[in-house]
Amino acid sequence: MSFNFFVKSNIDFGRGALADLSELIKSYNLKSVMIVYDGGVKAAGIADKVVHEVEQSGVSYCIFDGVIPNPTNEVVEEAAVIAKEAGVEGFVAVGGGSSIDLAKAVNVLMTNEGKIGQYGGMNMVKNPCLPLIAIPTTAGTSSEITNVSALIDTEKVIKYVVIDNNIVASDVIADPELTRTVPQSVTAATGMDAITHAVESYISNMATPLTEYNALKGLEILYHNLPKVCEDGNDMDAREQMMLGCIITGFSFSNANLGLVHGIAHTLSAHFGLAHGMANACVLPYVMRYNAESCPEKMVDLAKAIGLSPSGNLSEDKYLLSDALLELTKTLGIKTLKEQGILEDDFDMLACDVLNEPVLGFNPRQNITKEDVIEILKQAY
Repeated sequence: MSFNFFVKSNIDFGRGALADLSELIKSYNLKSVMIVYDGGVKAAGIADKVVHEVEQSGVSYCIFDGVIPNPTNEVVEEAAVIAKEAGVEGFVAVGGGSSIDLAKAVNVLMTNEGKIGQYGGMNMVKNPCLPLIAIPTTAGTSSEITNVSALIDTEKVIKYVVIDNNIVASDVIADPELTRTVPQSVTAATGMDAITHAVESYISNMATPLTEYNALKGLEILYHNLPKVCEDGNDMDAREQMMLGCIITGFSFSNANLGLVHGIAHTLSAHFGLAHGMANACVLPYVMRYNAESCPEKMVDLAKAIGLSPSGNLSEDKYLLSDALLELTKTLGIKTLKEQGILEDDFDMLACDVLNEPVLGFNPRQNITKEDVIEILKQAY
């Protein structure tokens, strides 16, 4: 047996961990940093707390608060110009996946020439990046711990990923208190995103014993705590567990990669701007049912991880997980494709684009057809 498992970031985990930010910045002896966040983080009062900690470190700083959901090449280039003009030597990214992904992408352009679009794919970033401190405010994307930055190319109308170990955050400050104010709908969608990462990385054809272990443990934690935090956003024990599960799952999928769920979700986000977590969640149960034909034993493993008891009849037990995930999406109020404004007339176009998604190469069931994708979209409608 031989495999590689990559982990890079130092992780400062726990309630109140944000207070360690100023000392962490000092440890790098930086002269200037860029703080990256979006309007929601500002409105929640979190940005001001982060800025205060940065000021305590004594470094100069500039702010980029123009982060948008599903960040585009244009926004990355805009932020990179500001960072270069300010002589930035490091980044502090606070928020969900969009803020952290954007900071990763801008960081690439600080030490590598050209446009961000040329770094799409795997292992395209040649030079090491600057220090990046990631501070997640959601428990979902795992962007704080992964080697992935997901971006939108508005000219090609695709969502693509930069996958490279050079872009992983240097440090993570995972403070569950920062997730307390996240709205229920966002908590549900981002939590389902994390669950998607767990199940897709477990059944990935690149899975290894280490990724499988992390995927199963992450799924167990996430599945049992997501309903709790959606019911009571002030349940900090459950919030803490969600953040822990998200990080554990990030270890898995950044090494094993993902599959068809993300292929469909990327296309939905590129064409219609659907939030990534919601796009994953609404198709997840149906893709898992589709994939069950290729990896029935692994589907049973995942079912056991969330506390289900298989009957011993594999032809039936392989669907336990997909059925449970469908019930969970209904409980959490995940919207159908129809409720999110997608039309059946769009299915053919979407399916054609899905087949071009590189992530399909890691899916356990191969030889996916346009008709297969259209059928999944119909089920999710």
